[in-house]
Amino acid sequence: MSVTTEPEPASRRVDAALARLQTLHPHLIDLSLDRLEALLAKLGHPERLLPPVIHIAGTNGKGSTIAFLRAIAEAAGERVHVYTSPHLVHFNERIRLAGQLVTDETLTEAIESLERINNGAPITVFEMITAVAFFLFAAHPADLCLLEVGLGGRFDATNVIPPPVATAITSISLDHQEFLGDTLAAIAFEKAGIIKPTIAVATGAQAEEALTVIRREAETRHAPLFARGEAWEVTETAHGFHYRSATRIRDLPSPALAGPYQFDNVGIALATLDAAGLAVPETAIAAGVLRAEWPARLQRLTGRLASRLPPGFSLWLDGGHNPGAGLALAAHLASWRDQPLHLIVGMKSSKDIGGFLAPILPFADSVFAVAEPGQHLAAPIEEIIAASGGLARPGPTVATALAAIGRESAEATPGRVLICGSLYLAGEVLKQDTA
Repeated sequence: MSVTTEPEPASRRVDAALARLQTLHPHLIDLSLDRLEALLAKLGHPERLLPPVIHIAGTNGKGSTIAFLRAIAEAAGERVHVYTSPHLVHFNERIRLAGQLVTDETLTEAIESLERINNGAPITVFEMITAVAFFLFAAHPADLCLLEVGLGGRFDATNVIPPPVATAITSISLDHQEFLGDTLAAIAFEKAGIIKPTIAVATGAQAEEALTVIRREAETRHAPLFARGEAWEVTETAHGFHYRSATRIRDLPSPALAGPYQFDNVGIALATLDAAGLAVPETAIAAGVLRAEWPARLQRLTGRLASRLPPGFSLWLDGGHNPGAGLALAAHLASWRDQPLHLIVGMKSSKDIGGFLAPILPFADSVFAVAEPGQHLAAPIEEIIAASGGLARPGPTVATALAAIGRESAEATPGRVLICGSLYLAGEVLKQDTA
């Protein structure tokens, strides 16, 4: 009697392939370029066959800036490759081929093909996935390629590319100090490693310590610097924002992404387009500003989790997780004074929890510390409570925290609930909200 077996689902093959990749190198992160360069040589250097590239580094705002660039380019009718990290729910979110997320089948076939070529040589997961992205980008026609740096810049896997048409460096904050250094100057030096000789670099609002380093590295490489406050500026208006550079004056609608810091990110996107010399119709720029999407960046949730709150409440999600992100959030929370604010905070164990919380705690009417069962490297709840100075109380999960807010606020003024502190927490929340 013969037994017929169903083919293994492609999503399961992706998970199995990623698990295999974990065994190829003893460390998750090992900042160097030689392993990836060796694999790319075996592949015939697909990184040299990409469409025009814009390379983006920074601590906060990289994903949002890419979201604006992609939306603007696609509104102009262009096909855009995108490489970002980390993913929130599905690994496929990291690679977008000519406007579409890579399918499980295509991703699996590419990983398995590169595994065979790599033949067990030591390489990190991020390096292998970067090679997969380049391999797929080279095989699919597109008009533009947007590459987000994974960590740092100078020795990040994405930095093996030939000179791009422009680079961009978003807001720099203290983060990943164990790899990049414990000062803004040291971190800025690593981020500025993506600057290429004579290739223009755009940057937004920066602490002077960071900007000084970026300026020095740009001058050393004779790279024109498009810095906010010098080469360009954005100003919020009653109906949107005003962008002004040496060659452009634009009045545009409010960005689709919420938060005052998004004016800086959209400004960086526009300055990068100018720096790259890419001509985009003004109608496409306005349309892209309105269409940009990037999950877990002050995203309003309206699914299953939001339905657990009393009428009149709103539920929001933000993946910011470092002191700079805390300051950016605080600037937005100042506009939320009209309603009570309840924070649900979960963070990664290696992060500066106190530095993130300090700017936002003064705006909170209640604070809950959480750690979801599937949350990667979640900080202990007790650690979050201690970092809050005892203001936070155990959730201990998002669901139980929402239930507590619902019970305690049933007869009170409707308010806002903000879940924040970690992209890994954000991924777990999005799974629950759409389940």
